Amino acid sequence: MKLTVQTGKKIRIEMVPMIDVIFLLLAFFIYSMLSMAVHRGMFINLPSSSVAEIEKKLVLSVTVATDGSVWIDKTQVPLAGLTHMLHEQAKGHHDPGILLFADRSLPYQKLFLVLDKIKQAGFEKISLQAEAESK
Repeated sequence: MKLTVQTGKKIRIEMVPMIDVIFLLLAFFIYSMLSMAVHRGMFINLPSSSVAEIEKKLVLSVTVATDGSVWIDKTQVPLAGLTHMLHEQAKGHHDPGILLFADRSLPYQKLFLVLDKIKQAGFEKISLQAEAESK
């Protein structure tokens, strides 16, 4: 029995379906990374900045709302007890930092009162958060 092998046709790898699959995987990973970004603070209207970056190694999130109320993560804290609460929440962490979210309409003096309390708690790494400017 003799088999005939056709050598005239070359084997081709179709690129269009492969590119489609690669773009689908890329979109999946981008959306999954965006869903992993956790905002533990309260939702407020942040100021904008053209060089805003996200700090990922920091531990605590402090939010100051327009009315001057202070929140650690999602727990409201009186301004007088902020230093004590920060000490309690940072126990067991080596060199923790603070993500500070402040509403853009917050008076400057109220922001400095919160910054003073954070400094009194012994935190050296304080990151003021802002939204990236839309161009």
